[in-house]
Amino acid sequence: MAQQKGKTGNPNGRPKGSPNKITSDVRTWISDLIDKNRKQVELDLKKLAPKERLLILEKLMSYVIPKQAAVSTKLDFDSLTDSQLDELITKLTEGVNDENTD
Repeated sequence: MAQQKGKTGNPNGRPKGSPNKITSDVRTWISDLIDKNRKQVELDLKKLAPKERLLILEKLMSYVIPKQAAVSTKLDFDSLTDSQLDELITKLTEGVNDENTD
């Protein structure tokens, strides 16, 4: 008889969400490989054309800098008063005039 979805025959198995040993081993190996070859990686990057170098750096940055979640807002401008619209415009353009005066 098949087991129910979400149930396991081994209740003491690997906890949900924890990486398996092979994934952990591969990540450690890749990290060590990069650490040991850091100088060569830098030399190889310098040999690339500027555009290719930027593409590689952009890909590497995704592992260091968290990605921003997309945020969407829907405003019903018809329901806002004139003073609310003026306040919104002021907040949105804050600092824009300062940048143009430099």
